[in-house]
Amino acid sequence: MTTAYINRISTVVPEHDVHDAFVAFADASFTERRKQLLFRRMADRSQISHRYAGIASPSDFYGNDPNSVDTETRMIEFERSAPDLAVRAVEGLELGDAAAEVTHLIVITCTGFYSPGIDFEIIKRCGVNSSVERTQVGFMGCFAGINGLKLAHHIVRSEPNAKVLVVSLELCSLHLQRSESLETMLSFLVFGDGCAAVLVSGEEKGIAMDSFKAVMVPETPELITWRIGDIGFDMVLSGKVPGTLGRALDERNLKEILAGGSKDDIDIWAVHPGGRSILDAVEDGIGLEPEDLSASRYVLDNYGNMSSATILFVLAEIMKRAQEGGPTGAGCAMAFGPGLTAETMLFHI
Repeated sequence: MTTAYINRISTVVPEHDVHDAFVAFADASFTERRKQLLFRRMADRSQISHRYAGIASPSDFYGNDPNSVDTETRMIEFERSAPDLAVRAVEGLELGDAAAEVTHLIVITCTGFYSPGIDFEIIKRCGVNSSVERTQVGFMGCFAGINGLKLAHHIVRSEPNAKVLVVSLELCSLHLQRSESLETMLSFLVFGDGCAAVLVSGEEKGIAMDSFKAVMVPETPELITWRIGDIGFDMVLSGKVPGTLGRALDERNLKEILAGGSKDDIDIWAVHPGGRSILDAVEDGIGLEPEDLSASRYVLDNYGNMSSATILFVLAEIMKRAQEGGPTGAGCAMAFGPGLTAETMLFHI
C-alpha cells in the first residue's frame, strides 16, 4: 500500500511580536499584588521569547477593555485577516503551476469560522483548481494538526496519485480576555498566531507517515475545554494538565503509542509545545534527554503555542534540521488537547 509523505511544510506568522506587550497587559490586569508577582515569575520562566499577532498590542484591537469586544467583532477580524496569512503560507510551498495539481484541500482551525471560508480564498488566490475536494477540520484544539495529517495520510493511501494541501491557521490572539483568574491569564500567556501549509503525496520525499494512534486519558474532560462565548472563545487550561499528562505517558500507554516498541526505538521526538510545563512533563514521563525536545523548545521560544499549527511548525523545524545534517530515522509526534487526548503519529525521515 502507498506510503504518504509530508513533502514540504511552509510556516508563517503575522507581523507583530506581541509577547512583551501581552505580559505588560496581563501584569496590569491583576489588582492583587500576590497574583501579579506570581504571574511575573511564571512569565519569566515560560521559555517564550516571541509570539506573533496581526495587532501590535492588545489595546490596538481591544481598546481599554478586551471584555467589551463581542464574539461577532472578533470573527469579523478573523475573516479580514486570516486569508492573507493562509495565502502567504501556501505561497511559501512554492508550488507554482503545480498548485493546479492539488486534488484535496484540508483546512484546520479552531479559532475562527466564516463561510465561504479560507478554502475559497486559497482556491481563488493560489492557483488551486476549483474542483478540488475540500474538508475542514474544526474546533478540535491543539492536536488537530495531527488529525489533518491523518486525513491526508488516508487520502493518499486510498488514492495514490492524490496531492493533498493541508493548511492549519490559528489566530489565538483574537480571544484575549481580561480576568482576575491567574490560571486564565497564564493560559493566555502561551498562545500566539500562526499558519502552516503542508503538501502531502505519495512522492518519496520528506517525512514518511507510518501510523497514527489516539490516546484518551480517562476522567479528564474538564482539564482542557474550548467553548464559544459572548466575548470570544472561552479557554479552560487547568494547571493539572502537565502532571496528568506525564502520568498518562506510562509504559503501557507508551507501548501502545509506539506500536509495541520502546522509546529507544525513536530517534526523533516531535512534541507539541503546549507550554514549558507540558514539555517538561513529557520529558520526565517518557524519560527523554533534554536534546530530544530541542525542536519543540525552539518553536515554543520563538512562536509560543499556536494551537493546531504548532506541531506542524515543530515538524518543519525537524525537516530543516535533517536537511542540514541533523537527526534522521524513526520519529514520534505527539499533540495534546481537549479530552484530555494525545494524538500521535509514527514517522520516519
